[in-house]
Amino acid sequence: MSEQEHRLSDLERELTLLSRHFIAARGPRIGQSLERSAYVLLTRLEVGDPLTLKELAHTFQVDVSTINRQISAMLRNGLVERIPDPEGGMARKFRPTALGLERLEADRAISRAGTTRLIEASGWTGERTEQFLTLLVEFNQSIEQLEGLTWSRAGRADTPSATTD
Repeated sequence: MSEQEHRLSDLERELTLLSRHFIAARGPRIGQSLERSAYVLLTRLEVGDPLTLKELAHTFQVDVSTINRQISAMLRNGLVERIPDPEGGMARKFRPTALGLERLEADRAISRAGTTRLIEASGWTGERTEQFLTLLVEFNQSIEQLEGLTWSRAGRADTPSATTD
């Protein structure tokens, strides 16, 4: 195996471990009320214009039927609402409700507390954490560009207008 192949193999393993550790090490989801899929969908819907099922399926790279099931559950729970296309198109679009945004923020506060616990336990300085964040943003933006996807970064503390939309 070449040096590059070893490096990529190590990177793949570390990304796999990061995803596992991050979810598990933040602690149990005690107090969080949203299903993981609802959390992720609301996170996307809160930062941009309302989206159709097809647009959401493209964004998350899943079948429309998968998104339809998830959005249907969210509709039943009052987390999103179906609205006519503001631009006059035939497809209905979805946007978060006040309840959906309220529950998202409550769950996000719990998630942020877990993230804080992990960073504090790591002993990383603010500078080291910012370096890691910068690299993660660059990596995610590169993937989004490669896959033709966008994810808004509006609201980032240091770059409120930074967005890929």
